[in-house]
Amino acid sequence: MEHPEKEWIARYRGGDVEALGRLVEHYRRPLFGFILRMTEGRGDAEEIFQEVWVRALRNLHTYRHKSFLSWLFRIAHNLVIDQARKKKPAMSLQDENEEGQRFEEKVASPSLGPALESGGRELGGKIGRAVSMLPPEQREVFMMRMEGGVPFREIAKIQGTSINTALARMQYALAKLRETLKTEHDELAASLSQ
Repeated sequence: MEHPEKEWIARYRGGDVEALGRLVEHYRRPLFGFILRMTEGRGDAEEIFQEVWVRALRNLHTYRHKSFLSWLFRIAHNLVIDQARKKKPAMSLQDENEEGQRFEEKVASPSLGPALESGGRELGGKIGRAVSMLPPEQREVFMMRMEGGVPFREIAKIQGTSINTALARMQYALAKLRETLKTEHDELAASLSQ
């Protein structure tokens, strides 16, 4: 099925609570990853994630978008901005939550083997730190596009800007990431060519 969220939404509207669980689980990784990166690993990422769903459910009757994930990103975008206006404590993806788990581990891929996971976690940490150093507008475009596959037209709408500005922000983000991660790229390319 191309858009399972439409079926889940219809089933939830009909009273099927399990459909809501499937919907939340389906979008947990890209949405939480986006929120976590946009809040720079702050402890309020889980709170914002939950508030996105509260607002989405409260306004589900108004949902008319093509992409449900884009709609969720728009809600998250607004909540992150509201939260940033209230407070600005800095945290790192290397920091731990109440259970002692590092935030970067919440968005790490579970499909890697132990050897690759170790190297991947280190590289993932470097990429995560590089992404967190991007200016907020560029980081937001990068995360929406890479984590959620949101089209640039939708990103532009979410950010309230032109598509050219959204594209330029992505271009600047990629250029900065290439520059920041050049050493890692060169090392990886050398190890693959052996």
